[in-house]
Amino acid sequence: MQVDESANRGEQFEAAEREAAKQRLLAQAEADRVPVDDTTRAVPDRRWRRDQR
Repeated sequence: MQVDESANRGEQFEAAEREAAKQRLLAQAEADRVPVDDTTRAVPDRRWRRDQR
């Protein structure tokens, strides 16, 4: 009975560690995230326009 209890506690500890790691990764990803507006803004290419005249 004692072995089952400690194995269960170990599994719970590992699950808690995985969840904490997941939360850290999500927080880091959110901190590194680039807003959509910054990635979709069109920048005119004047060289292309010059060739089109």
